[in-house]
Amino acid sequence: MELTILWFLVGFVSAAPWNSSSAFYRWEYRGLKGSGQLAQQLALRNALRYFPPDVQEQLAPEFAQELRLYGHIYMYRFCPNLEMKAYPVEQYPCRTKAAAAIMHMIMNNLDPAVAQFPQELVTYGGNGQVFSNWAQFWLTMSYLSQMTEEQTLVMYSGHPLGLFPSSPGAPRLVITNGMVIPNYSSRIEYEKLFAMGVTMYGQMTAGSYCYIGPQGIVHGTVVDGAALRKRYQQGWLMEVTNSLDHCIERLREARKRKEALSLGYHGNVVDLWERLVHELDTTGELLVDLGSDQTSCHNPFNGGYYPVQLGFAEAQSLMASDPAAFKGLVQESLRRHVSAINRLAQGNFFFWDYGNAFLLEAHRAGADVGKPGASKMEFRYPSYVQHIMGDIFSQGFGPFRWVCTSGDPQDLAVTDHLATSVLEEAIAGGVNPAVKLQYMDNIRWIQEAAKHQLVVGSQARILYSDQKGRVAIAVAFNQAIARGEIKAPVVLSRDHHDVSGTDSPFRETSNIHDGSAFCADMAVQNFVGDAFRGATWVALHNGGGVGWGEVINGGFGLVLDGTEEAEQKARMMLSWDVSNGVARRCWSGNRKAYEIICQTMQENSGLVVTLPHEVTDEYMLQQALQA
Repeated sequence: MELTILWFLVGFVSAAPWNSSSAFYRWEYRGLKGSGQLAQQLALRNALRYFPPDVQEQLAPEFAQELRLYGHIYMYRFCPNLEMKAYPVEQYPCRTKAAAAIMHMIMNNLDPAVAQFPQELVTYGGNGQVFSNWAQFWLTMSYLSQMTEEQTLVMYSGHPLGLFPSSPGAPRLVITNGMVIPNYSSRIEYEKLFAMGVTMYGQMTAGSYCYIGPQGIVHGTVVDGAALRKRYQQGWLMEVTNSLDHCIERLREARKRKEALSLGYHGNVVDLWERLVHELDTTGELLVDLGSDQTSCHNPFNGGYYPVQLGFAEAQSLMASDPAAFKGLVQESLRRHVSAINRLAQGNFFFWDYGNAFLLEAHRAGADVGKPGASKMEFRYPSYVQHIMGDIFSQGFGPFRWVCTSGDPQDLAVTDHLATSVLEEAIAGGVNPAVKLQYMDNIRWIQEAAKHQLVVGSQARILYSDQKGRVAIAVAFNQAIARGEIKAPVVLSRDHHDVSGTDSPFRETSNIHDGSAFCADMAVQNFVGDAFRGATWVALHNGGGVGWGEVINGGFGLVLDGTEEAEQKARMMLSWDVSNGVARRCWSGNRKAYEIICQTMQENSGLVVTLPHEVTDEYMLQQALQA
């Protein structure tokens, strides 16, 4: 049965104004402060242009109130009155399978079980949006329901520009988010532009419609009690407490019994770090061996990081009333945060940066995170990307994912079995030891993920695979769809945090040492190359992970429908989507990437990559420069 949803904004919805009841905290309140009435009028005019003149007078006061309260116009009145989730693909009104698959993915990103702040269209990361307002949601779904195989929907930072004629082989959807002229790609300018409704922060897979729930990243487990309870109910946390004493007690018990424990603390993590220091200093007992941080430090002064000196409500109030004072407290809290970590690290404790700009912002706050003799991209603690993922990316491995658009768990079980079989066959056929270890890890992950029921939202799975594995898995899925073993199309995608998808000098490209870590050619080329090699949709974003102006990244969606054309697209596009990044890492001097790209060229005569010659004579360089 088709969804009983009106995808068209025909006429005016006369519901009462809707007020946000989520724990969402607005940070863009100051975006237009001090900009004068003309800027506020522009923001209001930009929102009202979605509606015909006969309803603008009624909507204007509501939208103006949202602008005053939240610094942005979300159009809460038009928040859909339906259960927001990824419905089986056949229930969407459409003229193409691709359009229905995209609608499936969009609604998954806004599912309250998946999204961090669904009423504000935020999927994850504090401010990573799917759309900028609810009118954009309705218009986009309307266009997708009309779209044919000879049209492409163009999205400008949440705004559906329209359907444009194209060819069946072209992407059905092209997305850009936050594409701002470089000199204006700052936090202050972002706040103004977002307040005016002309740009948005798409994070990575929020604005590209490819998020798959906590299998991709377990976000939103700090500060907000509602989010903490959500992760507990979904099984990602085994216990929750708001007592530091209880935390310490459970840590001691679990260590003594060698018990696996996932414990969520509802409070400020700085208090917990400092309590761990207190236990070390008073008892000599180091209760933690490993530690990291996942606060949204890409947005530290606007709700991504809460200072330890204030309670939650007090912090929200100060953030709105005195942003400068709030920033000062955040930076003081970051210094305390790092001080506690540094004390623990004097013992047998290993800390690493998750890659969310924690160490970067701590450094900017004056915290003691410096590393003597290091480059400006390095700190005293390693980034897991730089020291772990860097080499994995160089070998072509990254977060490959798929979604069964039927919504049927049985289809996911079939894909799990097929992916496992593909990897087992590859191992049996002979692969190098490093690749074998990765494949074995993937097989164990698939088995354990199914056993522990890790799916939240769409029927999706993620694993780390290389070029060969991705292509082989995609072909196996497509052939199973053709045979009827999988009942509906499968969407292939990946995190933007991948081999080729992201140029980010403090994360994905932090192990690029030829001076090009701050260049973004790889991510842009990947976006373009995916588009003409068969992707169903492509996305290119400013920001994501480490923050606005700090990174360029992109992603894709590829719909497998069982046709020969889909298999050809998968072979071509997935190969490029990996080889691009491996080739770039090879050129920068990475030996593992050199070996992998040489091997790939041997296997594909159409691939010809420029290889670097080693320059090892340091004396020659010094003499040439002295001369």
